[in-house]
Amino acid sequence: MKADRDFGALHSIPAEDVYLSVVVPVRDEADNLRLLHEDLLATLGTLGISYEIIYVDDGSRDASLAELTKIADSDKASTVIQLRRNFGQTAALSAGIDHARGGVVVCLDADLQNDPADIPELLAKLEEGYDLVSGWRANRKDHWLFRNSVSRVANTIISCITDLKLHDCGCTLKAYRRELLHHIRLYGQMHRFIPAMAAMVGAAVAEIPVNHRPRIHGRSKYGLGRTFSVVMDLLTVKFLSGVSGNAIKVFGGFGLILVGLSFCSGLAMFFQKILYGISFIQTPLLLLSALLFILGFQSIFMGLTAELLIRTYHESQGKPTYVVRNIYKGDR
Repeated sequence: MKADRDFGALHSIPAEDVYLSVVVPVRDEADNLRLLHEDLLATLGTLGISYEIIYVDDGSRDASLAELTKIADSDKASTVIQLRRNFGQTAALSAGIDHARGGVVVCLDADLQNDPADIPELLAKLEEGYDLVSGWRANRKDHWLFRNSVSRVANTIISCITDLKLHDCGCTLKAYRRELLHHIRLYGQMHRFIPAMAAMVGAAVAEIPVNHRPRIHGRSKYGLGRTFSVVMDLLTVKFLSGVSGNAIKVFGGFGLILVGLSFCSGLAMFFQKILYGISFIQTPLLLLSALLFILGFQSIFMGLTAELLIRTYHESQGKPTYVVRNIYKGDR
């Protein structure tokens, strides 16, 4: 780590303002928070810049909130935002970003797998003229099959569809120029697509390798079940060019099921032809397959239309995707 870097070239921010805001979404990470805060202070204290740390408690059911309030009491640079329930990681990040005062925003997970020591490198890359710098967990310390292999396939698909070539779209550890985030609205589970949405509005995006540490305490909140959400949100990003949400998961999920059944019906029809010599016109499977396929795509497009209506509703009324219960600060 280079502690003598001058990051003042990134923004001409008045001395009394906050230069860097670190946003940390938290859900059931009580055992990790004290160690994480110590790591953050050890890194940020060497940079010679003004900073704040914003923890967002996303409906934790363990002692996370109690730990966070202790941190806020002991460190005046820390703020804790308590959401009324679990709104999801995207909403938690939105809450932290909305309350951030810094000209630069860095986000990272609370599970100690992201290394705060990588923050200086992210800031140095921003200094080269980029608007967003994304972390790449090149040596990822997760299960090789259920996390690493699935992640590689997902990142390949995302890169192909969004035309943004990143090795690791799902890494939370990223640095942003704050003015860039003003042009991006987050809904659903869209935090993993921020680089793609940023590129759509003309942002310069870079990626650097970052350290990834094994999980010591607690359990991962991610699994194979989130693959469905990734696919639906990816369709939304591609179709709406940067606008995102949740309705697509209902209509789109039903549509994908219908398309899958259509595919199965088609396979059954071919097997009947090959094994038993039954003509395509002698079986109702041909009509069934075509009907399911059409209904499936209609359902997906209905979901996309609903997405557009929901975005219009939220943005026209200024409704956030989260509700804050309390805000804790050590000095107030």
